Amino acid sequence: MESMQLGGNIELIGFGEIDRAQLVVVKKIVGTYAKKFSEFLKDFEKLSLSMKAIHDVEKAGSYELNAKLIAGGRPTFASITDRNLFFAIDKVLKKIEEMLKK
Repeated sequence: MESMQLGGNIELIGFGEIDRAQLVVVKKIVGTYAKKFSEFLKDFEKLSLSMKAIHDVEKAGSYELNAKLIAGGRPTFASITDRNLFFAIDKVLKKIEEMLKK
């Protein structure tokens, strides 16, 4: 699986399979969350998001997303599976955010 870096602290893994228009939206969503994390976590280091298509049937597949945020050397993990890629990204990053605010 190929990996792409956005800035110095965001990594997307497995997103090479989606089209360019979708990738623009993915980058915007992930970038917004990364900015939010860096604002309320002074020791924010890295946000990594990996995607895997499941049951890749046209218009009926699902996406498995795994997120990992590293802050102060401590990782926080979250996973989700959803049929809509954008909802899945938002949900998994919202899970990370909720875990960090506890």
